Amino acid sequence: MAQTNILLESGTNELELVEFYIDETDRETGETYRGYYGVNVAKVLEIIRLPQVTRMPEIPHPAVLGAFNLRNKIIPLIDLALWLDKDMQHTDAAKVIVSEFNRVTSAFMVSGVTRIHRISWESVEPPDAHVSGYTDNNITGVVRFEDRIMLILDMEKILGDLNPSLAMRVEDSVLAAAAEEHKKDNFKAHVTDDSTAIRRMIAGMLTRAGFEVTESINGRVAWEVLLGLKQQATDSERPITDFVDIIVSDIEMPAMDGH
Repeated sequence: MAQTNILLESGTNELELVEFYIDETDRETGETYRGYYGVNVAKVLEIIRLPQVTRMPEIPHPAVLGAFNLRNKIIPLIDLALWLDKDMQHTDAAKVIVSEFNRVTSAFMVSGVTRIHRISWESVEPPDAHVSGYTDNNITGVVRFEDRIMLILDMEKILGDLNPSLAMRVEDSVLAAAAEEHKKDNFKAHVTDDSTAIRRMIAGMLTRAGFEVTESINGRVAWEVLLGLKQQATDSERPITDFVDIIVSDIEMPAMDGH
């Protein structure tokens, strides 16, 4: 599918989401429910029909159904409903979303795909603690429509949980050396990212490297934090670097993007 550069246009504060759905069966009542989900179009390579899948030995999770060949590239197929602990109604109409995250190509089986939405990040609500708890922090945002809500999935977290070797990491020896070198500097960092997994990973690495780290879940929260630090610096007639030395920010976030 066509890629866009909308997120690289500073100031647009917009994104495009591929909306897909999973037809779920309620385990208690047996009734069918259609849950709507979204993924950033910039991370979707293409959408295909369900291919012929070959089982793999020693799979890391039952949700990994196997692998298939797509133009001479072997791609693992993940049953997204099974990972989310849903009972999906399996039909021949199932679709597969081929995605790329952190330079790793994977595919997710879903019930179907509806359309692409172009929306403002201000329309994307961060999930509250209640929703995050029920979804094991797999949700980064919520979009409300008149007849439904769409949950934006944290695909990076899902892939990292399925295969920890794919998670970004820095050697402990490098972090220890950095901590030793800067142990007297008392550097302060603020990390903002709507992905819980990525935010905690970056914050953890910076902490092990000797930084004092604070976090926020989206650009608007980070902006309010920075305004507060600016006010503290003004009131105390001290430089802002007494309160924060570095900002590590995602670009694509609910409420306010990184730009």
